[in-house]
Amino acid sequence: MSQPVPPPGNPFAGGAAPEPYPVAPPPAPARDNVALGLVAAVVAALVSAGVYGAVIGGTEREIGWAAVGIGFLTGLAAGKVGGRNPVLPVASAVLALGAVYLGQLLGIAILLSKELNVSATELFLQEFGLLTEGWNATKDPLTFLFFGIAAFAAFSGAKKAA
Repeated sequence: MSQPVPPPGNPFAGGAAPEPYPVAPPPAPARDNVALGLVAAVVAALVSAGVYGAVIGGTEREIGWAAVGIGFLTGLAAGKVGGRNPVLPVASAVLALGAVYLGQLLGIAILLSKELNVSATELFLQEFGLLTEGWNATKDPLTFLFFGIAAFAAFSGAKKAA
């Protein structure tokens, strides 16, 4: 009564290795959650608006690629977290418009704070109306082009990320 002996060096040559414990599949990612997608888009819009304001304050210029970045990041966050809901591309476009506007106002506040020796935060929070008047006085067609670019990038980013 002899049994076949497996070749040396491979203890499982007669078949597959037994699994000691059953393996559970990883949980599916949370998708198609509109509320969570909107929250992610708001956070991305606010963070990118702050970065855009800092770029404007540092360079003393509006930069088109920054508006594209605001829109794309806002749309990407909404689409990745929220899924394919048709509300998310439109909402991310609107949020990108607001983020570009807030970024431009923050940039104006940073530029004025350098001249007036007042903190940019104080100007932004306490003199928001004055900043809005300053923005109205300095807006030009290029300003609105940046709004359009950001909204388009947000809409496209949300559609492609989903």
